[in-house]
Amino acid sequence: MAASEAASGSPEALEKAPLAYENPAFLNGADGRLIRIMAEYLEPLARFRREQIQDTVVFFGSARFRGREEADHALELLENTGSTQAAPSHEQPASVPEIVEGTATELQRKRAVAAVEMARYYEDARRLSQMLTTWAKQIPSRRHRFVVTSGGGPGIMEAANRGAYEAGGKTIGLNIRLPFEQSPNPYITPSLNFEFHYFFMRKLWFAYLSKALVVFPGGFGTLDEMFEILTLAQTQKLAKKITVVIYGSDYWKKVFNLQVLVDTGAISPKDIDLFQFADTPEQAFEMLRKGLTENYLAVEAAAGKQATAAVAAATASKELMAGWTLEDFLGPEMAKTSK
Repeated sequence: MAASEAASGSPEALEKAPLAYENPAFLNGADGRLIRIMAEYLEPLARFRREQIQDTVVFFGSARFRGREEADHALELLENTGSTQAAPSHEQPASVPEIVEGTATELQRKRAVAAVEMARYYEDARRLSQMLTTWAKQIPSRRHRFVVTSGGGPGIMEAANRGAYEAGGKTIGLNIRLPFEQSPNPYITPSLNFEFHYFFMRKLWFAYLSKALVVFPGGFGTLDEMFEILTLAQTQKLAKKITVVIYGSDYWKKVFNLQVLVDTGAISPKDIDLFQFADTPEQAFEMLRKGLTENYLAVEAAAGKQATAAVAAATASKELMAGWTLEDFLGPEMAKTSK
């Protein structure tokens, strides 16, 4: 400040202060957390409305495998869930030469066997998504029904989005920002590609629109998401019926034994009925089609018939007003313009 300005008491001109909603220090700081949370609710909601998404079917499963070549179903293990980087070579499944030469470790040999199974699950998820999307597209509706939704990453998530894409349907990816390099798979409908900061907001959108859940083999994330939905259904916190299909009974029955929970009284025997096991795309599709039809399409059709009957009854009631005209109710001027 110049001496003359100090003497006169006139401060320098100030720049305009940023608007609150354009202030990155506020929006990205602790004080703006509530706004960020609300944004992850309102922005997806606006997009789902704009894209006319009525409901979804969510696919969960491992993100740590991806296809190299569909021809030989070779798979590459990823470094972490959702990562684009491959895991170290000593963690990769063993190749045939490595097994023959005896240079493969025990872990590599086990993963070589598992890789074949994981390749099958990738193709099964892709096929099931195709079948579901093809069927859903035939449902008469102004809005899109039972849209295939995934976590937006590689592996089983990619397979689900890919199958829906190949069937010509819209498909949703609910990605999560992670501290390592990751990216959405290319089969997601661009206008339905989301990235969340908060896990709990992502989980809300998995559950909010879903009418069915398909759980393919996976790890901690898959287990977390599956048991969260089952807990919501068990405690009747979902204001809807949800069909849960657990795919790959051999895999899942090695991972957990829910009968132990029943035998020890930790859960009720009827809680086992909250889900069904499936081992083929055709079997899983029939479970989904049956559940979605009985819980939603049939109910909606019955409600439509009731509405039609109500209109018919209102029309029939006109007979009670025999001799009355529209002018008697509205007056001559209103009756002329009531079209």
